[in-house]
Amino acid sequence: MSAVWLQVGQCGNQIGQEWWQVVTSARNREANMYPFCSLDGKLSAVCVDSEPKVVKRLQKRVKSGSFRESNLIVGKQGRGNNWAYGYHGVRSEQERSLFHRTMESLRKEVECKDCYSGTVLFHSLSGGTGAGLSSRLCEAIRDEYPLGYILAASVAPHQAGESPLQHYNSLLCLSWLQRYTDGILLFHNDEVLKRTAFLQGKDAPEGGQQVSLSAMNTYIASCLAGLLYPLKIFTAQRGISMGTEPWALLRSICPLPALKFLHTAQANTRGGTVFWDSLASSVAHSVPRESLAGHPHCSSALLAVARGLQEDSFLISRASVLKKLKQAYHCAPWNPFSASCWTDPVSLGAPGHNSHALTVCANHSSAADLLRRVEQRARLMYKSNAFLHWYWRHGCEEADFEQGFETLLSVAEDYSRLGD
Repeated sequence: MSAVWLQVGQCGNQIGQEWWQVVTSARNREANMYPFCSLDGKLSAVCVDSEPKVVKRLQKRVKSGSFRESNLIVGKQGRGNNWAYGYHGVRSEQERSLFHRTMESLRKEVECKDCYSGTVLFHSLSGGTGAGLSSRLCEAIRDEYPLGYILAASVAPHQAGESPLQHYNSLLCLSWLQRYTDGILLFHNDEVLKRTAFLQGKDAPEGGQQVSLSAMNTYIASCLAGLLYPLKIFTAQRGISMGTEPWALLRSICPLPALKFLHTAQANTRGGTVFWDSLASSVAHSVPRESLAGHPHCSSALLAVARGLQEDSFLISRASVLKKLKQAYHCAPWNPFSASCWTDPVSLGAPGHNSHALTVCANHSSAADLLRRVEQRARLMYKSNAFLHWYWRHGCEEADFEQGFETLLSVAEDYSRLGD
């Protein structure tokens, strides 16, 4: 038993809900639930939000009794979409700190593990709880368990705007993630919206077709399951999975410790025959090709995970699939092992459906576009002193912003030199 799963804020728990529904309903789950549970059969998940509504819904939607009651941690009031409020918390003795309650639950889960290897975090970059509290938790987990990995699944807000404070929140949260995590599976709401519409056979959302928030969360959870659900290649001879997939993923596609932002896409098909080249083309369709300045994007490494009963057919077409993906992701020439693949015969689709999925995760320079955009928009607001009083009153300091600006620009520059 390897990981503790930490869901923070509304977005984190909504994705967590879809994730656990995939995990608990997948085929052969009796054999593969071991890495997700403690010895008492409860999920090794800690769910925290500053308001109770989303966590209560999560508890109802996922199989009854799956969660440990003490790991469902809720507050009485929101955090106002404010990173500083989420990070520093409520300064009142009437409500015990969400942070301390979460760390206590996480400590108990770690102590239940035969071998704790790390924490997987689900959260948003824009919310007060999802951005602020998750930043504080990453910092504390790194300090408390320095040998454990931290893998974050982070959702970036729509460019059009979800909150007037989203650029500040994203700036500060991305800075903390860069410092304290080992990898960030970065999902952009705009990209997820387009990808979900494409997979559903709909036109672009602006054409009048509607894509639900639930469908977007389902797509993110499906991508996570494609990468993190147990594979037979990491299973012991007795059929027990130790849950090493998140950490093997990091070792595969993070060859440079300073570059840890990961782009993920997935394509699925149902039916008797699967054409893996077609699935690879569908995945390649979603890859950003050029930066905002017109420079071609580049990847330091990528991992393709093929799941389905016809995994043998993937191995036959492995060379052509990886060649197509390496071209689409423009893998760096200096890495002789820039592309790798995993396969597994277990489909994560509904029982009775012959489904196949190809999930691709790449350490991709398109993250620099987000980092630069967040830095520029946050700096414009910062120079005009817009909304800063909300951050000063909750304990934020000028040094936090200055460090955020410096960190994001530094990482963006490192990504721009990836293909050199």
